[in-house]
Amino acid sequence: MPPSISATGRNGRRYLRPAALTAVIFFSVSGGPYGLEPVVNQVGGRNALLLVVFAPILWAVPVILMVLELNSMMPRNGGYYQWVKSGLGPMWGFFEGWWTWLYMFVDLAIYPVLFVEYTAYFFPAIAGFRYPLCLAIIWSCTGLNLLGILPVGRSSVALGSAVMVPFIVLFAAAFRNGISLHPAATAAGSSTSIPAAGLGLLTVMWNYLGWDNASTFAEEVDRPVRSYLVSIAWAFVLILVTYTLSILAAVQSDLDPATLERDGFPSLGFQIGGGALAGLLAAGGMASALGLFVSNLLSVSRLPKAMSDDGYLPSVLRNVDARRGTPPVSIIACAIAVSGLVLWHFEDLLIIDIVLYGCALFLEFFALIGLRRSKPALDRPFRIPLSRAGLAAMTSFPLFCFLAGIAAVASGQGVHTPAFLFALGSLASAPIAWQAARR
Repeated sequence: MPPSISATGRNGRRYLRPAALTAVIFFSVSGGPYGLEPVVNQVGGRNALLLVVFAPILWAVPVILMVLELNSMMPRNGGYYQWVKSGLGPMWGFFEGWWTWLYMFVDLAIYPVLFVEYTAYFFPAIAGFRYPLCLAIIWSCTGLNLLGILPVGRSSVALGSAVMVPFIVLFAAAFRNGISLHPAATAAGSSTSIPAAGLGLLTVMWNYLGWDNASTFAEEVDRPVRSYLVSIAWAFVLILVTYTLSILAAVQSDLDPATLERDGFPSLGFQIGGGALAGLLAAGGMASALGLFVSNLLSVSRLPKAMSDDGYLPSVLRNVDARRGTPPVSIIACAIAVSGLVLWHFEDLLIIDIVLYGCALFLEFFALIGLRRSKPALDRPFRIPLSRAGLAAMTSFPLFCFLAGIAAVASGQGVHTPAFLFALGSLASAPIAWQAARR
C-alpha cells in the first residue's frame, strides 16, 4: 500500500489513498475481534471457529463483490443510496437511505458503550457514569469528523495500529503456549439451543457487515475504483485472519467461555499472558470503539446530504464546509440521534442492527441485478463474472444467513421481542417518511 494516506487533485482538494481507506474500511466493518467474545459461549468452540471461517464465504464475499461492481459503475458520494435509486427507482432509493440511516444510528450507539466497558477494566468505578462518558465519546468523535475526511483517515490508521498490536502480542503468546492451527485441537464445546445458535450467527454476521458503508464518500477517494478494490481485499484478509486466530486462542486456552463473554478479551489476555497483556487488550478495545465510531460516522454523515441534494430531506443537511468539504449539519444531526440510543443493551442493538441492515442490503443486491438488465452497456470496470441468474443465486447465500439467524433468535422465549418490534417499526417508518418527503 502507498505510504501516504492522501493525494492532491487538480482542484487542490485532498483525497484518501488505499492506506487510509483500508483503515477506514477495517473500522467500518470490524475494528478487530472485539464483539466476537460471546460466540464461543453461544455455540461452542468448534462451531464458533466454523462460523468465523465459513460464514463470511456466504455472508461477506457476495456483499464485497456486489459493492465492487456497483461502486465501479457509480463511484459517487451517497454510495448505496445512489445505486438503489438508479437500479430500482427513487422510492426504493429513499427506503435504502432511510433504513441505512436508522441502522447506522443503532450501530453507532454500540461503540461508546463498548468503550466504557473496556475503560472500566482500568477504572471500575467509571461504569457508574456510563451515559455521560458515552456522550463525551460521541461528541469528541463528532468534532473530529467536522475537521474533515483526512483527520478521520489519519486517526483510523493510528487507531488501527493500536488495535492490532495487542492481538499480535496475544497471538505470539498463544503460539508460545502451544496453540495449534489444526481444527482437531479445538474442542467442540457443549450443545447449544436454537435461539443461542441464531444469536451466535447474528453476532458473527454483525462482525462481518458494513462493506458498503465506505461507498458513501467515493468522490473523496483518489482513483476510487482501484483504491476500493485494493483496500477491501486488504481489509478482508486482515479481518478474517485476526478473527480466526482470536477464536483459536480462546477455545484452546481453557478459559471459561462465560468468562470470555462477560469480561471480554482482557480475560483471555490475562489467561495467556498475565495482567500486562490483559491491560494491553483493554486499551485496544478502547481504540477499537473509537475507530469504529469515527469511521462509521464519516460514512453515514454523507448519506443525508445525498438525500437532501435530491430534495428528500431538509435542505440544511446539504450544506458543506467550503474549506474542509464536510457536511456539518448532517454530522451533528447524526450525533444527536445516536446520543439517545446508547441506553439499549448490546444484544438488542445487535438484533435491530441486523434486521435493518439486512433489509437495506438486499435492496442493493436487487439493484445490482436490475442494473444488469436495464443498463447492460454501462461501463463496469469491475464486473462479477456471473449472469443475472448467477447473481440471483449469489444473493441467496447472504439471504439464507439472514433469515436463518433471525428465525433462530425469534424462536426463543420473547426476551428480544422489544428489539424486534423496534426494528419492524423502523422498517415501517420508511413509507411514511417517503410520503412526507414528496409533499
